[in-house]
Amino acid sequence: MRKNRPWLYVLFWILISFLTLFPIYWLFVISVKPAVDLFSTPDILLKNIYWQNYIDVLNDRTLRGYMVNSLVISSGNALLCTTLGFLACYALSRFDMGGKESIFFWTITNRMAPPAVFLLPLFLLMTQVYKVGDFTLLDTRIGMILVYCTFNLPFAIWTLRPTVDGIPKELDEAAYVDGASAWKVITEVVFPLARPGLAVTLILTWVFAWNEYLLAATLTNFNARTLTTGLSEYVTTTGTEWGIMAAISVFTLIPALIVFGMVQKHIVAGLTFGAVKG
Repeated sequence: MRKNRPWLYVLFWILISFLTLFPIYWLFVISVKPAVDLFSTPDILLKNIYWQNYIDVLNDRTLRGYMVNSLVISSGNALLCTTLGFLACYALSRFDMGGKESIFFWTITNRMAPPAVFLLPLFLLMTQVYKVGDFTLLDTRIGMILVYCTFNLPFAIWTLRPTVDGIPKELDEAAYVDGASAWKVITEVVFPLARPGLAVTLILTWVFAWNEYLLAATLTNFNARTLTTGLSEYVTTTGTEWGIMAAISVFTLIPALIVFGMVQKHIVAGLTFGAVKG
């Protein structure tokens, strides 16, 4: 289609782009409208922009705290899962051991079950098993980082597996011959070559933790409450503040766009790295 009818190819991608971006545009339209105008006749084109919803969000100290919690939890979880996943893939790739494929399959089983299955055992673990004096992991940032590792670490291992397997073992052996230690081989030989895959894993695990709602709504009260759970506070018995919720949703898009922009050059390379072996 691209060769024979280029105009049809362009039209197709314009349509796909419109269908993808229009909900985001409509979200912004809702966020800059007063509550009175939201239930009037829909107007796609912006005429008068009402910034009060964004001002209310920025002036809300509680929402700013939720934003900080989301950034800390998502970033901490992404870094931890990427680091542990990389080391696990290196060990399983470079060392001969029985049942390697079974280990890889076992790690991904946590991603197959719905998160609701883990709510009760995670709650009991955080409140009883890991309790030290009066301190529990419930409603703490470190607790949520570890909880998200339950789902994101298996994903990180499976995402990084083709990346690490695609790096020739002969490079490790050459480094050992030159006198490098095992840690230097990992950090100075394998790590630089695996950066595209690491970037993809980092961004995907970050987005998964940033968007998660169910676990955060159940295992946090106030101290570690995230921005996604803060949206539910604007659905009350007296009404729903759609403008405020839309403004918060726009704010949740900004950090994700920034992170994507920082690592976008590695995304395509990381997704295809190790797909073809010589």
